[in-house]
Amino acid sequence: MSGSHHNASSAATRLGDLLAQLPLGEADKWNDIELTAQALADQLRVKDVEQQTTLGKTPLPQTLTSLLKGAINGASLPDSRSKPAVYEILRVGANLCMDHDVNRGCLLEAGFPQIVVSLLEGYAESLPSSQTESLPLTIPDLKIVKTAVGVLLNASLGYEPAKSRLKSLEAAMTILRLSMAVYVPAWWIRPSAQISILDESSIESWNLRTGMSSWAWRVISELREDETNKEPQALFGPDVLPVLVQAFAPYVSPPRELPQALVKTPRLLRLLIQTDFEILEDACGLLESLCLDVVDIRLSLARGLTFPDEHGGIPCLSDMLAFVERGDYPPYWSYDPPSERTAKEKGLDICKAAIIKAIVEVAGDEKNTDILWDDSEEEHPGGKFVSTMVQWIRTHKSIKETNRDDLLICATLSLGNLVRRDAHSTAIVKPPISLAPELTTILAPETDIKVKHGVVALLKHLAQSAGNRASLGEAGIIQYLAASGVWGETADIAEIVQVSAIGIAKHMCNGNADNAYALILSSESASNTAMDQILALVRRSDSIAVKSEGTRVLVNVIKTLWSTEAESVDEEKAKQRRTAMDAVANTPCASALAQLIGRSKKYPILINEGVVSLTLLSTHSAGGTLVLDSILNPLPTEAVRSPQSVPVSAATSEGSPTVHPRHTLDMLVYALRNADNNMPAEVRANVCALLGQLGRKGTVTDDRALDLQKLKDSTRDLMESASREQNGNAKVLAGAAQRALEAWR
Repeated sequence: MSGSHHNASSAATRLGDLLAQLPLGEADKWNDIELTAQALADQLRVKDVEQQTTLGKTPLPQTLTSLLKGAINGASLPDSRSKPAVYEILRVGANLCMDHDVNRGCLLEAGFPQIVVSLLEGYAESLPSSQTESLPLTIPDLKIVKTAVGVLLNASLGYEPAKSRLKSLEAAMTILRLSMAVYVPAWWIRPSAQISILDESSIESWNLRTGMSSWAWRVISELREDETNKEPQALFGPDVLPVLVQAFAPYVSPPRELPQALVKTPRLLRLLIQTDFEILEDACGLLESLCLDVVDIRLSLARGLTFPDEHGGIPCLSDMLAFVERGDYPPYWSYDPPSERTAKEKGLDICKAAIIKAIVEVAGDEKNTDILWDDSEEEHPGGKFVSTMVQWIRTHKSIKETNRDDLLICATLSLGNLVRRDAHSTAIVKPPISLAPELTTILAPETDIKVKHGVVALLKHLAQSAGNRASLGEAGIIQYLAASGVWGETADIAEIVQVSAIGIAKHMCNGNADNAYALILSSESASNTAMDQILALVRRSDSIAVKSEGTRVLVNVIKTLWSTEAESVDEEKAKQRRTAMDAVANTPCASALAQLIGRSKKYPILINEGVVSLTLLSTHSAGGTLVLDSILNPLPTEAVRSPQSVPVSAATSEGSPTVHPRHTLDMLVYALRNADNNMPAEVRANVCALLGQLGRKGTVTDDRALDLQKLKDSTRDLMESASREQNGNAKVLAGAAQRALEAWR
């Protein structure tokens, strides 16, 4: 055995001997323990795996646990005589398990991490419910607290049994509460910190506080990364929220003049600035994660906005909103080197983005709708939260002037989550809120796509309410969308935004002729009509969602234009309607509808929409031949599923002509045959109606007689078979088939 190993073993044995003399009432006994443990801790600082392993096999882990228990001796905190010894005992424990899983297991079995948690809980018991100033601890206490956290860090790093035990003891909350009390962000700049004079002792105190904070967040991070436990609520509940929002203080508080003593101690100043910033990053990341994953957190934040007692009087959600709105780069960041300041500025923006996500998630929980939407205050329509979001939009709608994309993103996405009920949706569009004009202002072509995402998402929810469509149309929403470039090629990278914008058009044109006119007739603010832009997007996109939803806009336009409700005795309106009908009676529109049918084998509802729209279109004076061509022309490659891309659930029966549909006619035949028994009778009846309309005399020009005969030959037997159906819903199909066959005669 080497000399160092012998010395370490002797010290371990000596600690055991001193333990045997408990209870220790004399101060010099604790002095002996302190000196012996100090020597052993110093020996273990030198990386020597063999020495660590040897000591781990001795009674040392149990000795450390028993000594620590003896020092506490039933009290919440160790007494002043034993504190230096406690510090050294903790050092021994931390160094014994450094990068050593076997010793981590030995200490865990001996109960050492558990008694360390109890020690920290004793310190945490002294914390006030509301913490605005750092916990007044002596240097010996700070050393104990910091080293105790270090023990738990070393014991848990990559070691699941220790992590599991610490979670069961709710150690994360204890560590976080104590950490944020030992080091309160930005307290150092307040007069109460009494930092006007910095002597050696006070500098040591600040170094211990910042070091403890850093280690505490590392332990929390380690516990959160436990992949065997996917439930973050095992670590934190709503009681963590008032602790976390303390991290915002340095960035929303009014600027204060730095104490000159700190200015003259630049190393400490930069350490304090950095510690504040690291706490902000960690707290924002944790808040975002908790809001995403834990229902109780989302509900608690919403309740706290109305009932401050939810969080002991601390308005946590209000603090989050204040940080997003008013959080700024502190002027004392100028003491950092330029590269570090730039990195911090970027980091602060990332932190704001995390809190914005958290706020949006809170608004997105359906259980929070009735909490966050409050109609009890006339001066704040919708309540405090809604009026704040509305005010952000009103104030910052001119993006070039205020440059607050972040507030617009937060407000539009949050409101979008809250207006899923008709009453709330209508309230946003109607007086006194009347937000539609402000939303159109934000839809400028130069607006960042992330901001457009929020606005478009909100408008999509607003457009789903039938009572809003006329008001949105009067505000020019469709025209502004067309001019915004959201359906242009440069926006193809943001498919979700394009699909949402398509959804707005689809809903607004449903039963509203004026909106349909706005969509398909020329616009001064855009080079192409909105419908032209959507159909161009449908043609170039390889997304089924874009293709299908984009074509469904056309479906709604045609249904609305051909509806009797669109008829008007007003000659100007009647002319506008005829112009609009002429504008969709063209090859691109007919082809888009035919391709919708051709690609939608799995979705009978889409087939039905396409069939009905083609039927209506064929009644136009120029429509019959257009529709016939669209049905008989080869489908483009995009609408022909390759064998690899056909889901098993969509596989066709053997011999089906639609394994590779080459024409829309193939899909119509497939629908009539219904070999897979998945096509509703209503859809098959509408196919019969389309075929009957095309075969009616005068619908298709005489020069296309051969093509029309091909259509009839391909479907006659199936129609005759359908006309003989007698069971249940099939009577509807039989009647439609009979009428179609009669129209062919």
